[in-house]
Formats: sequence, C-alpha cells, structure tokens
Amino acid sequence: PRIDYPMSDNKILDEQTIDRQPIYQGRVVKLDLVSVKLPDGQTSQREIITHPGAVAIVALDEAKNVLMVRQYRLAAGRVMLEIPAGTLEPNEAPIVCAERELQEETGYKPQNLTPIGGIFVAPGYTTEYIHLFRASDLIESRLEMDSDEFIEVIKIPLSQALDMVDKGEIQDAKSIAGLLRVVRLMPD
Repeated sequence: PRIDYPMSDNKILDEQTIDRQPIYQGRVVKLDLVSVKLPDGQTSQREIITHPGAVAIVALDEAKNVLMVRQYRLAAGRVMLEIPAGTLEPNEAPIVCAERELQEETGYKPQNLTPIGGIFVAPGYTTEYIHLFRASDLIESRLEMDSDEFIEVIKIPLSQALDMVDKGEIQDAKSIAGLLRVVRLMPD
C-alpha cells in the first residue's frame, strides 16, 4: 500500500471536488474534468488522469550490476534507459506485480524483493503512484513478455548507472528515484 506522509495540518490548502465529468476511458487510464472549490472559495477545473498504479524494480546481481531495460517511449520520442517496471493489474499486490514484471522484462526472478518506498509520477494531473522495490538474489526464470513490448536488457554497474543519472543520460524519473533510493538504503 501507498504510504502517506503527514507534512502538517494543511486543511486550509485542501480543494473540495464539486463535480467530475468523464472525458475518456482508455485501456489503462481514465481522464476526468474535475470542478473544485479552492481554499479561498473560488472554483477552478482540474484535468485528472486516473491510473491503476505501477511498480518499478532496481534489480541488483551479486556483482552490484543493475538490470536496466532500453525501450522506445512514444511520449518521449526516444529510446529510454529505465529500470524494469509495469502497471498493476486490478486487485494485484504490488510485490506480486514487481516479481512478474521483473521476470517478463529481464528473465530473472528475485529471491529477495524488498519495498523501498514509492513516488507520485506527476501529482498535478495524475493519480499514478509507483511502488519501488529492490530485487536481489536473482535466478534465471523468464515469463513471456507482453506482445507490444520490445525491450533490450542490459547490465550496468550500479556506480556507472549513478554517473549516468548525474550526466543526464538516465532521464526516466522512476529510474532516477529508484536508483538513488537503493543507494541511500544500502549498507556501506
């Protein structure tokens, strides 16, 4: 489950939903036009994309290489280097999804899968929350990939992946967050 971190009592900042109009229902996402009452009593509209949530996995082998995937991302208009990830199925536990996605995308099953937090992708317009995991003690075990996925799997030393983040060569937010989170949680 998602962790909600209380920052302070911000009730004075809350927006109240007045109306919600469905605009589009897709295979994965739903778009609604939401009318809200602002804290000062004025009204405004928000375009909200509802997403079922996702997982992303920082998978490390015994030599501290991280398994990364390269794939074309149409919205970005380029091939991206990312940690393995995938969308939650209805009522699917994030840890189950993480194991499945890692096997589908990389051909490895983790013997150790640990939650390491999560991120809201873009809370200004989407509900998407990505659960982050660290995977280790990997064994070869492939599941069939989705028919519309074309992925190249590469192993990169964790230190090199971090350098690539610093140089802007890894630009995917979930990958950056996952890699940095893993490093902060790793024992020296």
